[in-house]
Amino acid sequence: MNQINNEKPAAFCRLTREAVNSSSLIGVFVAALKREWQLQVRRKGDLINPLVFFALVVVLFPLGVSPTAEILAPVAPGVLWVAALLAVLMSLDALFRPDLQDGSLEQLLVCGYSVAPLSLAKVLVHWLLSCVPLVLLAPLLGIMLYLPWQAQGVLMLSLLLGSLALSLVGAIGAALTTGLGKSGVLMTLLVLPFYMPVLIFGTGAMQAAINGHTALAHLALLAALALVALALSPWAIAAALRIAVSGE
Repeated sequence: MNQINNEKPAAFCRLTREAVNSSSLIGVFVAALKREWQLQVRRKGDLINPLVFFALVVVLFPLGVSPTAEILAPVAPGVLWVAALLAVLMSLDALFRPDLQDGSLEQLLVCGYSVAPLSLAKVLVHWLLSCVPLVLLAPLLGIMLYLPWQAQGVLMLSLLLGSLALSLVGAIGAALTTGLGKSGVLMTLLVLPFYMPVLIFGTGAMQAAINGHTALAHLALLAALALVALALSPWAIAAALRIAVSGE
């Protein structure tokens, strides 16, 4: 951990130099992507914990209810989606806190560049490293719950779109509570109402696939939610970070 903290100021300096040379938001965004990738790949525990939590919830559910296909198959979409939602929430709790603790967050806020592309880069790297592996693991856990094969592809696509929306919206709550110490419960209360549409459309897509109907309408709504979150959440995250740091 000390090694990571020592390397972060150097990473910030590299980011600043590349941003100055780029003179564009795209250049700042690309430089931030490189920085966040280098930092987050070193936090192996933060990347593995959501996957372990997701797998444990799904594996323990049949033990607590019944291992029969008649009981598990109808509730498989809800179990997989609720477990994924909670795993994403858990991974977002400390998204900005390390940057606040080592002072790099304050530097980013006062460097003169827009914080929106920097925050978007951070969330996208988190999504790639934490949520995409979760999507790849989901079909194996779906087999344990007797999820029909025709719903496996819809499961992965709905989780891929839904997890992006969950990460972007959850990052707003993480930014607002980043200066409050252990604030996982507060962050959950803030963002959980906004997670409900993603949960409804995600489970609806899987139910449609299970029943032999098309899931395109539900997937289109999930894609729309992800695009709206992608367009609006970076600016909301930037404002939330400024509020959190100024009120610390």
